[in-house]
Amino acid sequence: MPSVRRSLLLSLADSYLGLVLQLAATVIVSRLLMPAEVGVFAIAAVFAAVAGTVRDFGVGEYLIQERKLSRQHIRAALALNIIVSWGMALLLVAAAPLAADFYREPGVARVMAVQALGLLLVPFGAVIHAWFRRELDYRPIVIGNALSNVASFIATVSLALLGFGYMSLAWSSFVGIVVSVSAINWLRPKGFPLIPGTKGLGHAFHFGRFAGAVYIVAQIGKGAPELLIGRARGATDVGLFSRAGGLVELFNRLATRPVMQVCMPYFARARRESGSVLPAYLNSVSLLTAVGWPFLGCLVVVAWAAIRIVYGPNWMAAVPLAQVLCLAGAIELLFMPSREALLACGEARRANALQLQIVALQVAGLAAVFPFGPAGACWGLAVAALGGAMLSQWHLGRRIGLRVGELLRACGPSAALTALTVAPLAIASGIRPPDEANYIDWAVFGAAAAALSWLAGLWLLRHPLRDELLALWRRIGRRRQVSP
Repeated sequence: MPSVRRSLLLSLADSYLGLVLQLAATVIVSRLLMPAEVGVFAIAAVFAAVAGTVRDFGVGEYLIQERKLSRQHIRAALALNIIVSWGMALLLVAAAPLAADFYREPGVARVMAVQALGLLLVPFGAVIHAWFRRELDYRPIVIGNALSNVASFIATVSLALLGFGYMSLAWSSFVGIVVSVSAINWLRPKGFPLIPGTKGLGHAFHFGRFAGAVYIVAQIGKGAPELLIGRARGATDVGLFSRAGGLVELFNRLATRPVMQVCMPYFARARRESGSVLPAYLNSVSLLTAVGWPFLGCLVVVAWAAIRIVYGPNWMAAVPLAQVLCLAGAIELLFMPSREALLACGEARRANALQLQIVALQVAGLAAVFPFGPAGACWGLAVAALGGAMLSQWHLGRRIGLRVGELLRACGPSAALTALTVAPLAIASGIRPPDEANYIDWAVFGAAAAALSWLAGLWLLRHPLRDELLALWRRIGRRRQVSP
């Protein structure tokens, strides 16, 4: 079975290729589309994302956590995925006109109709994808995602240049799904079940209704800002908030997403082998904060230059929003793998309860958008993140025995690393802040200074991530010696 380190490396490679293509597409499209057009797509994308999360219905987690997986489990999972996915596609089409009327944007309905098409195809790749994740075999996933990202990039840029507006984003997403499903089927294991079955369907449904609800509620919470801001303030403010959040999403593509892809299989294996996920959880948080806190801290300092380069001059109002969202993201990192840890322990009901509580806090925080606009919504999310951290600690303390002192010891080196990384940028910003005359120089300097300070801090502080990087380097060296 592939190692966790190899799986993480492949997941990182997958994420970084997607990030490069996403950045390139964003730089181009942000100069072709106005904030209101991006806002229309962002509103529709929330409904599609929630429908897509419902579509999964915890099927991936069901296959990963099952101790003795059989063909019967796989066929039942496929049947459940098809039933729910096709049902959500019909619901999305039916809800499209209502959503367009509610937000007074006819384009929302057109985007949702295209996104519904993708839900018809996804189940035929999702179960195979989950099986590869269970086995920690990320090579086929990386290949499929790479082909999908390239196809989606080409479609996005081509259609935007041809004047398709926000529909270029909708059709490029559909193209990516077609390519991804085709590739993962081409790479599937020989003899992998492709025919759905009803035997064991009840067992899969019982797990999925709780595990799926965890991700459904999380997706609703993630999309709540666009929905509330869209209704309260309009598509332009949604576009600005979406682009501010897009900078924080860079971190998700850099570190969170690849690590989280590996977390649940990693936790599930730890539970099967040692009976506890606590050491694995602490290790995951230590590694996440070692990358995330320095990245988000530096992003606060260079937000002006970053938004000017990536999005262009039409989006500078997003700078203060992005800075506050970085604070919220840094707090969330402490307990980001909490639901995966609970699901790996079979605690789908507890994970669902935790996610509901967190989303309730987020919605309450977002209510600040009505009196204070998008800035109020961002600060509300930061306060909600602090409350969510407290709730997560309470649940994890009772299920896996996590203590606050253990968590602080695991993250202490990351806090010191963040201070060392951000300090040079903060000093330089105090002397000469980024502006229209020097933003490109600032971006180059910021990236170089942050990278050098971060690497130096890893070695000086002997951070656990340093040991992981050294182990990876030694492994690469051994492979070079073996290769002819």
